[in-house]
Amino acid sequence: MIINLSRFVAEEKPYWDELEALLDKLEKEPLARMGLDEVKRFHYLYRRVASDLGKLHTFASEPETCAYLESLAARAYGESFQSSRRSQRLAPLRWFFYIFPSTFRKHINAFWLSLAITLIGVAFGGLALTFDRQEAKEVLMPFPHLQTDPAERVKEEESHAGNGIDEGKSTFSAYLMTHNIQVSVFVFGLGMTFGVGTIILLFYNGIILGAVALDFILDGQTAFLAGWLIPHGAIEIPAILLAGQAGLVLAGALIGWDNHLTLRMRIRQVSADLLTLIMGLAIMLVWAGFVEAFLSQYHEPVIPYAFKIAFGLVELAVLIVFLGRAGKGR
Repeated sequence: MIINLSRFVAEEKPYWDELEALLDKLEKEPLARMGLDEVKRFHYLYRRVASDLGKLHTFASEPETCAYLESLAARAYGESFQSSRRSQRLAPLRWFFYIFPSTFRKHINAFWLSLAITLIGVAFGGLALTFDRQEAKEVLMPFPHLQTDPAERVKEEESHAGNGIDEGKSTFSAYLMTHNIQVSVFVFGLGMTFGVGTIILLFYNGIILGAVALDFILDGQTAFLAGWLIPHGAIEIPAILLAGQAGLVLAGALIGWDNHLTLRMRIRQVSADLLTLIMGLAIMLVWAGFVEAFLSQYHEPVIPYAFKIAFGLVELAVLIVFLGRAGKGR
């Protein structure tokens, strides 16, 4: 119990200043390691600040001091958490099989929102194509080869189905990887617009996907569409959704909602999770690039559509199980 508030603050402030100085040092030198004595001192200061905060909460007249101590305690907690994460940087298997899927599940609501926005775009694109097919294709589809008649494109693609794996496909694979990663980073980066840019880009990608899919289906080319899209799309589309998820998490940290922490602390709280999501989706897109270049681009009679579709569905099932279950037992 605090008898004299002014005296209490005067006695405890040196400890608060010491913890703040130590945190500033750790944030400026993130790779620096503390000795055992420093770790003990850090832990003592953290507990003392947390205790002081609990005592001050009984004084409604000290909201600014309470907010300062809350921020200090959150920084200390965050630094402790970041230190444990840094000690795991040299454990890539643990990161991939535990931290990545766990981080995905931690922000699952942002993923569902990313998926919902994309599906609304898919429905809009399909609806637009239904009302005025030709004009909608000219407006919605960004690439000229998508505006051609699907049956003619399928005939052309299947006529070149026997081409072997050459340097062109290797170059195409590298292009797909880098391009898709750039798009994903852009979707994530637009979270800086408080999520508005991320939402618009997810919606637009959904429009293109819905328009292209319905165009091929209406032309009777469903088998070709599924065999071409599913093998790489089973990984590529979820990766774009993860980029949207990361962008929405970033937007949530910027907005803050009812969070009483400062903007700096809110960003620090999600920074490690954002990096994990971006690294994870980058790995997914590298795999999708290989599949698109060396499987999706080969059509019947070289590779049966049934095999390609089955391959993509297996990929999707493994991805769902991985993201939904991996690391849960730890």
